[in-house]
Amino acid sequence: MTIVIERVLVSEIHRTPLVLVSGWSGPTDTVARSLLRDDTVVVHHDLDLVHEGVVRRTVTTMESGRERTRVGILELAHGCISCTLREDLLPLLRRLHTRSSVQRIVLHLDRRLEPEAVCWAIEHVVVSGVVGQLDGTASRDVRVEAAITCIDAQSWLDDATGDEALDDDRTVAQVAVGQVDFADALVVSGSAGDGWQQARLHAVLARLAPGAPIAWDVDGLDVERLLLEIPSGARRGELTNAHSPLLRGQPPLSHDCGVMIVEFSANRPFHPERLHEAIDVLLEGVVTARGRVWVATQPDEALWLESAGGGLRVASADRWLAAMTPAEQDQLPTARRAMAALCWDERFGDRHSSMVVLVHAADPSDIDRTLQWALVTDEELADEAAWESWPDPFGQFHEDPCDSSESPYAEPDSSREGHE
Repeated sequence: MTIVIERVLVSEIHRTPLVLVSGWSGPTDTVARSLLRDDTVVVHHDLDLVHEGVVRRTVTTMESGRERTRVGILELAHGCISCTLREDLLPLLRRLHTRSSVQRIVLHLDRRLEPEAVCWAIEHVVVSGVVGQLDGTASRDVRVEAAITCIDAQSWLDDATGDEALDDDRTVAQVAVGQVDFADALVVSGSAGDGWQQARLHAVLARLAPGAPIAWDVDGLDVERLLLEIPSGARRGELTNAHSPLLRGQPPLSHDCGVMIVEFSANRPFHPERLHEAIDVLLEGVVTARGRVWVATQPDEALWLESAGGGLRVASADRWLAAMTPAEQDQLPTARRAMAALCWDERFGDRHSSMVVLVHAADPSDIDRTLQWALVTDEELADEAAWESWPDPFGQFHEDPCDSSESPYAEPDSSREGHE
């Protein structure tokens, strides 16, 4: 027994550092290549030919001062990008870890991929059949050292606030916002325009990825130095859930160039139909909104609402503690039980709504007023028995292909139909 424990500890210490480089726009190739050195391997899956049923994988190493690139063509596993990448990337990470010449791995992500979804797969998807290794997740062998997101200053904010759809039910805005939100460091190329536009972009980035160092000049960029500037408390691949704190990394709460964070909370439920109507206020002049939602017609279920630009997703976020048995509550993390205790109500328990909204061209008072209007009235609150008879636009589940969500690598869940 002692020997097994010691092996686990040694494995934790010697996990191979992993750097993720992502970005819908921006110099991802330049940044990834600049990290290449004798002990580093750069892996890239190119999805440009996915419509032809293939994914192009490149693995680049530095050998005796010269680059060497190995190219492989992967056929889509039963037509699914997510399955193809999971079946190739995760075992590859575990194999690279076993090579003594590999001291760091850089994942140069295709621009359609989100680093958070990749980290979820590394942490949760079990990999089997790797020669010389026990079955387990890739997190046994690799640890996320940093997630770097690259953006183009001129186009990113338009991308992040638009409604252009992708082929997989996501929008460009959802990808662009998600990549920055998960970043430990940012690389910005070009200029947003005049000084005010540049300041507005900086204000958005500072609130979306608080604490992340930003490199504004790609020419002469020292990415290794940028990695050293990442603060000790950075996310580094850490996964959160719907019940985690909504304000991470202490973002600025002040108003700057029309950009600010609006906080909304309520200890009474939303009326489902009025909330469905009010949601549009989160899709105009807003970069992103996210939070926990209590809908009167679903007393047991906490919903997670998340928008980016003109795209919105509403999904199940587990049950409220008040709807669980004591035995089920005991299985939850201490932090979540402590947070629930802080807002516990004798009638409704921990049920509540809490959202943060990052605006860039919207009236914060209009957002608050509209969401307040969508809450149940005093009269409706008193007639709790009538709630279950109300029509509920958020009550329709759908299952995604291959038991995964719309993002490759993402955690399987049951998503509710919402605005897209």
